[in-house]
Amino acid sequence: MKKKIISHLKADNLPKIVDISKKYKTKRKATAQGTIKFTKESFKRISNLKSSKGEIKNISILAGIIGTKKTSELIPLCHNISIEAVDIKILTNSLSNTMKVTCSVKTSARTGVEMEALTGVSIACLTIYDMCKSVDKNIKIENIELIEKYGGKSGKFIKK
Repeated sequence: MKKKIISHLKADNLPKIVDISKKYKTKRKATAQGTIKFTKESFKRISNLKSSKGEIKNISILAGIIGTKKTSELIPLCHNISIEAVDIKILTNSLSNTMKVTCSVKTSARTGVEMEALTGVSIACLTIYDMCKSVDKNIKIENIELIEKYGGKSGKFIKK
């Protein structure tokens, strides 16, 4: 039985960037999400989505978009690809004292945008934390994960 080699490692276990030169350009989309959990008291204090640093939602969306575009600068073996669309949504839930952040990214490239979607969510969540930490340092960022992807050789993935 042949051992499967991790795509970013050569046979001698040295790092490599994956050769995508022979792959076809296809339309690709990936969506990731994450949750920010607050205490009831701190959620109530930021319920107007403002902090001493400014308006939380729009600043976090902008930060997530910038993070998406800079993914290849942050993650060493990611390809620098053309980002054609980024859509970040932040939904608040007062029953669970949470904000759910989703980031969808589209491209027509030779490789996918999963890492860009995950980076966008992570940066948006970290920005929310940064803007709200003066209210409560017990804020939790949870469950950052890929929830779906389309396109490319591996096709469609939807988280179960």
